[in-house]
Amino acid sequence: MKAYNNEINKGDFVLLYLNKKRKFLVKAEEKRFGTDKGIIDLGEIIGKKYGIHIKSHLGYEFIVTKPNIIEIIYNAFKRKTQVLYPKDVGYIILTSGVGPGSRVVEAGAGSGFLTAILAYYVRPNGHVYSYEIREDLIELVKENLSNIGLLEYVTLKHKDITKGIDESDVDAIILDMSMPWKVVRHAYSALKNGGVFVAFLPTINQVERTVEKLRESNFIEINAIEIFLRNYKVAKGETRPETLMIAHTGYIVHAKKP
Repeated sequence: MKAYNNEINKGDFVLLYLNKKRKFLVKAEEKRFGTDKGIIDLGEIIGKKYGIHIKSHLGYEFIVTKPNIIEIIYNAFKRKTQVLYPKDVGYIILTSGVGPGSRVVEAGAGSGFLTAILAYYVRPNGHVYSYEIREDLIELVKENLSNIGLLEYVTLKHKDITKGIDESDVDAIILDMSMPWKVVRHAYSALKNGGVFVAFLPTINQVERTVEKLRESNFIEINAIEIFLRNYKVAKGETRPETLMIAHTGYIVHAKKP
């Protein structure tokens, strides 16, 4: 992805914001974009500054704002699989210590949502090695990553990671797969000292088997958590939790190689 620039260039992703219910992620290009509030000429925003207002042909005024990485990935990517929620991804990034220059092994790639976020954070001189057993998903991830300019930071591997990890001395190993306990032994060998193992798991039985294997394999700082996210309705005299919330999505197990 490009470094921040306040000028809107042709091909940049932008967010057209009318209100919380009507916001559209589009690319700045010479074309017209239709909404229920009218048609917008996207060519008019090229060369302008973020924060400008643009009117649809029906007179509705949209703010043109710069989207963040979450807004781009969760709106622009095609998907064939269930994807991780941002609340879980954020915790995974922090606990794994992934940052600029990190070398990260990931499996499975799925639709590439976590892959893209890892690639975004390891830039400019880090790298992600992503293992996936389905060829159709590898092609989808390539397309998604290419669409936002992050493919150069990722090596996609058509390989079963339970059979072994090619890389060594890596900073983190992050798994979103059904049997991560089968990777623990390989992960211990591939991680550098102080490196972190993370697995996202949908059931508590998977958590138990993974934690048991981590203990047997001499990992330390072994933790299992889940994260709930609840929004609030905020208005004078009416502030309260919203009725619906993002509760259980999965468990996160993380541990450290001494």
